[in-house]
This record gives sequence, C-alpha cells and structure tokens, in this order.
Amino acid sequence: MFQIISDGGCDFTAEETKKHNVKIVPFYVTLDQETYLKEGVDITKEDYFKRLLSDKTLFPKTAQPSPQDYMDAYTPYLEEGKDILSLTIASKLSGTYNSATLAANTLKEKFPQRTIIVVDSLNAANGEGLLLREIIKMRDAGLNLVVTANIAEEIKKTIRIYFTLESLEYLRRGGRVGPTTALVGGILGLRPVLHLVDGTVEQLDSVRGTKKVLQWIAEGVVAALEEDKDNVNISVGHILKAEDAAKVKRSIESALNIKITNPIAEVGATIGTHAGPGALVVAYCKKYENFL
Repeated sequence: MFQIISDGGCDFTAEETKKHNVKIVPFYVTLDQETYLKEGVDITKEDYFKRLLSDKTLFPKTAQPSPQDYMDAYTPYLEEGKDILSLTIASKLSGTYNSATLAANTLKEKFPQRTIIVVDSLNAANGEGLLLREIIKMRDAGLNLVVTANIAEEIKKTIRIYFTLESLEYLRRGGRVGPTTALVGGILGLRPVLHLVDGTVEQLDSVRGTKKVLQWIAEGVVAALEEDKDNVNISVGHILKAEDAAKVKRSIESALNIKITNPIAEVGATIGTHAGPGALVVAYCKKYENFL
C-alpha cells in the first residue's frame, strides 16, 4: 500500500489526516513580516484568522513548503519501502508542485526501487480536499499507485469550486484587485462569486448581501447537479462562518435529497490569506467509481 502525502492546501483537520493515514506538508504563514509559522503546527487556522480580524494593520503572507520540507516528508516512507502519491495545490497558485517534484527527483538516486508520483490538483481548499478524499478511497479499496494517480488525473478535470468573499480588502492587499474596485464593492455591499478554472481564479458574478449570495451559490450547485447527484462528492467550507456554511449545506441536501457526508471544512491560510475571514466555498467532483 502506498503512502499519501498532501500539502496543507487540502484543508484536512489533524484528526482526519490521522484517521486516513495522510501526511501533511504544511505551508508557512507570517503575520509580522518576520516570523514564519507552520500552519496547523505552530498556529491553528482559527487563531490565524481571528488575529486578522482583531488587528487590521497585519499584512499576512504565506510561503510554500521547500524541497527540503518534502524530502524530509518523503524519506521515512521510502526507507520503509513504500511508494508515494504526493498531492499539491494548483501549480498556478503556488510553487508547491515544483518543490514536491524537485524533492522526488532528488531522491530517485538514493531510492531507485521506489516510485513517487506528484499530482497537481489544479485546485485548492475544498477542491483539493475532495481529490484527496477520492485518492484515499482508491488506496483503501486496494487500487495500486499508478492506477490511482491516473484516475486522480481524470477526477481533477471534473472538480468545480465556487466561493464568495465577505470583503475584497484581502484581494486588494494581495494585488488581485485594484483599490477602486475594492472600495466600490464595499460601498455597494457587493459580494463576488468566484470559481477556479484550471487553477486560475475567475469571477462569475457580484451579488448584494450575504443572504442572496448564499442562495446564489446553493441554487447554482443544485442546478448543476440535479441530474448527476449520485455520481458526485460534495464539500462545503468556510472561514469563521460555520453557521452560513451549515445553511448552504442543508439547502443543497434538501434540494437534492441527499446527505453530504464530508465534514464542513475550515479553509486554511493558503487560500484564506487572499480570501479573508468570512469566505464560504462549495466544491464537487466525480466519484472515482465513475472511472473504473
């Protein structure tokens, strides 16, 4: 059985990673421009975002895991004689895929009998998390490394992830939108609805008010899935908006007459630094059984 390793962009909890025997290589975050902390190790997601809310002067940044971080993560499993599937956040959003690939190539000479396959999820947050869940299910069902990686490449093409932000301020800070756009959005009370396309963020719409934007997302997902609801895996996530996330989850479950079994996820700092507190996300993908 191969070992699954993911970067911290998958938004799994420590309890989930332990339950499913997944190794997480965390991102680094900084709140003071000096001290880098490992997300989920040195600081929790909740504490990170609460600090952003309490001190508006903070300018948070994230940094990808280094090749050495990946070598440190890979080596113990290679020494145990295990092959590895390494899942990363979209390469268009971070250099993590390059770090993971460089580490894998570096270790080939030392462990010529072992195989490391690095998969670019083309996603982040719940989208990456869904792909990780399908990879876990394939491993546990006894599929080998190569078959699992090949099916993962097909599944990731089916992932759709939609999210909304409470404020454009954090996108403005990161240079993703101009100051005028952020100001106008705040004055008008507009909340953007965005999605990921091949690892790139694109805007779908702007909706006035939290209630309407939650309804927009829930109804959009329902409309997209009503003819295919039994073949997909769905996940809902948030940043300090657990109640809103629960409402959206219930709306989708009721409209589609299904049960979303994935726990509501807390979006991590990797994406959350640019999204900011108050973000909400819904993602879905095809189940691996569709590709057997």
